[in-house]
Amino acid sequence: MQAVLCGYYGMGNGGDEALLASLLQLLPTHVTPIALSGNPEQTRDRYQIAAINRKDPVAVLQTLRQSQVFIWGGGSLIQDATSAISPLYYIGLMQLAQRLGLKTVAWAQGIGPLKQPQTRWLARQTFARCTAVSVRDRGSAALLADWGIPFTLAPDPVWAMTSRPVAGLWNLPAPRVAVNLRHHRQLTPQHIDQLTQALVAFQKATQAFILLVPFQKSQDLAIAEQIHPYLPGVSKILLLEDPDQLKGVFRGVEMAIAMRLHSLIMAAAEDCRCFALSYDPKVSQLMSEITIPGWELATMPTDPNEICQTWLDHYANGEPLSSDQLQFLTDRALIHQEILQQALKR
Repeated sequence: MQAVLCGYYGMGNGGDEALLASLLQLLPTHVTPIALSGNPEQTRDRYQIAAINRKDPVAVLQTLRQSQVFIWGGGSLIQDATSAISPLYYIGLMQLAQRLGLKTVAWAQGIGPLKQPQTRWLARQTFARCTAVSVRDRGSAALLADWGIPFTLAPDPVWAMTSRPVAGLWNLPAPRVAVNLRHHRQLTPQHIDQLTQALVAFQKATQAFILLVPFQKSQDLAIAEQIHPYLPGVSKILLLEDPDQLKGVFRGVEMAIAMRLHSLIMAAAEDCRCFALSYDPKVSQLMSEITIPGWELATMPTDPNEICQTWLDHYANGEPLSSDQLQFLTDRALIHQEILQQALKR
C-alpha cells in the first residue's frame, strides 16, 4: 500500500519536520510512504523515503494515481490566518485524492483559524469525505463537532516522538535555558528589545547559559542573531534541522522560553519547565490544556524588569510536568497510531 504524505515538509520548519518524523514512526509497516516536499532531496536523505516536489503538478498527479492512500500529515494546514492560498493548496490535493478513489486521512490536524467563508465551506466539505480524521486540540475538535464530522481527539503526536542527544551539548556550561523566538507581526521591535533586556538580566541573576534555538531558519535565525551579541560568552545559537535532535536539545535544559508550539511540546516532553509567549490560538490552547505559564504577545508586560522577575519566579519555583502527566500525554498521543492502523488495514 503506497501512501502520499502531504504537509509543510521540506520547508525548513522544525515543527513540521517533527510531525513528518512522528508520522513515519507511527505508520503501519505494510504502508510505503512517499512525501510531497519543498526539498525532496533533503527529505529523501533525512528519512530514507521516496519524495517528490510538492510544486510539480505532473509528478504529484502521477504519484496520486499510483497510490492508495493520501494523508494530511499533521499540523495547522487548514487555516487562513497566515495565507489565504495555503489552505486551498491542501484542500485541493485532498479533494483530488478523494476523486481518484484513495483512502484519505486528515491526521493530527490543528484546524483554524478559518476567517474566509469560502475556505470554511471547502474545509467542511473536504473533512466530511475523509476516511478518518484525528485532531490534536480541543478547538479543532469543537469545530468538527459543530460541523457534525466524526473525529478522534488526541495530543500532538510529537509528544510520543523519539529524541536523540545532541553532540557537545553537555559540554556547554550548566544550567542551560533554551529560548525560541520567531518572526511575527505581533513580535514588534519594541518587544524584541524588551525581551532582550529581560534575558540579559535573567542570565545575570541565574548564571544560566542561554541556548538560542531557531526552529525555522528563515523566521527565527535573524532574531537569535540580534539577541546573541548582548549575551557574549554566555549564549550560543544552536541551529539544528533534524527533528529528533531538536527534541533532544531539551534533555539538557532547565527551562524553555518559547513561542513556537512544537518547541514547547518538545521541551515539556523532555521534562523541562516551560514559559510560553503566544502568538497564535494553538499556542494559547496548549498553555490552557497543560497549564503552561506565559503571556499573549499582545498583552505582554512592557517593563523588562517585570518580564525578568516573572521568569526568575518560574525558574525558581516552577515545575515541569509530572511523570504521570507525561505518560498520559505520550500514551494518548499514540492514539494517532491507532487511527492509521484502523484506516489503512490491508
